[in-house]
Amino acid sequence: MNLMERAGLAFLHRLDPERAHALSLVALQTGLAPSPGPVTTSRLATTLAGLSLPNPVGLAAGYDKNATALSPLSRAGFGFIEVGAATPLPQPGNPRPRLFRLTEDRAAINRFGFNNDGAEAIGQRLAQRSRTQVPVGLNLGANKTSENRAADFARVLALCGPHVDFATVNVSSPNTEKLRDLQGPAALTALLAGVMETRAALPRPIPVFLKIAPDLSPDDLAQIAEVAVASGLSGIIATNTTLSREGLKSASRDQHGGLSGAPLFEKSTRVLAQLSQLTQGRLPLIGVGGISTAEQAYQKIRAGASAVQLYTAMVYEGISLIAKITKGLDALLVRDGHDSISKAVGIGRNDWL
Repeated sequence: MNLMERAGLAFLHRLDPERAHALSLVALQTGLAPSPGPVTTSRLATTLAGLSLPNPVGLAAGYDKNATALSPLSRAGFGFIEVGAATPLPQPGNPRPRLFRLTEDRAAINRFGFNNDGAEAIGQRLAQRSRTQVPVGLNLGANKTSENRAADFARVLALCGPHVDFATVNVSSPNTEKLRDLQGPAALTALLAGVMETRAALPRPIPVFLKIAPDLSPDDLAQIAEVAVASGLSGIIATNTTLSREGLKSASRDQHGGLSGAPLFEKSTRVLAQLSQLTQGRLPLIGVGGISTAEQAYQKIRAGASAVQLYTAMVYEGISLIAKITKGLDALLVRDGHDSISKAVGIGRNDWL
C-alpha cells in the first residue's frame, strides 16, 4: 500500500461507511486508485466453467452494485469481477444507516436490501463495456415487493444476460425477508428451472452460478448440491454473509444484517470443503468469505475452490491488496511445486472436514 492509498483509506474511515463506499467508487472512476492490470503467470491463469481467467482472484458482488466502475475494476488486478445485485425494478433498499464497520474484527455488517438502479439501467452499462476486459458477471436478485420472486431472477438474466460473461443466482442474502427460503430444494429447483430456460434462450449461453449462505446444515448442503447438479448449474459460490455474531468485539456487533470479513473465514471455508466433498468435482466451486491474505486464498483453493472472491478486506487494506494476494498466491504455488493453480484445488479439503 503506497502513501496515497494509505492516506485515502484513513480519510474514508473517518466518514460514514456508506458515504465512504460511494467515494471509493468515485476514486476508481477518476483514476486515483492503483490499476496494475490483471496479474497473471502461467501458474495463475486458469479456467472456470469455460471462462478464461488471468488469475483466480475475483471481486465479489456488492461493491459495484450498479456497474459504474467496470473499466477501473477490470484493471485493478482481479482475474474476474462480479457486479450487482440487480433486481428487475430499481429499489432504494433498506433505511440508512445500513452499513457498519467492525474495525476491531476486520469485518462489516450490511443490511442494504438489494439497493440498485434496476436491471435495465445496469444492463445498459454492461452493454457498453469493453469486451477486452476480464470476465464480468452479474449477481441476480429479486425485488422486495415482487409477487413472484423466483421469476425475478430469470427476468434480470433475460435483460442483462447478453451483456455479461456469467451470472449468479443470489438466494442467500439475509437482507431481503424470506429470500433464503428459496434455498429449499423444491423452491430452488423451480427457480433454477426458470433461470436455466432463460439462459438457453440467450444469444450466447453463459455460466450460471448459485451463491449460498454459510448458515446451512449438512443436510441442507447435501440437498443444495444435488439440486445444483441436477439443474445444470455451472458452479456454486460459497458463501454469502452470515447471521452469526460469535466472538465479535466491535461496538456494532449486534447490528442486524449480514456479517462479512475476517470472522467469516473459517465458517465459509468449512462449508466450501463440505461442498467439495459432496460434489466430487461435478461442479467448480468459488470460495468467498474472510480472505485478506494470499495464504487464506490458497487455503480456500486447497479446500476445494477453483477460484476465490473478496470484498470486505479492501475496506481495510485498499485495492492494492488484490495484486498483493495474486502475487503471493503465485509464490505459494512455486513453493509447493505446482505448475498450475488447478493442481492445488481440493488437496487440503480434509483439513476442514
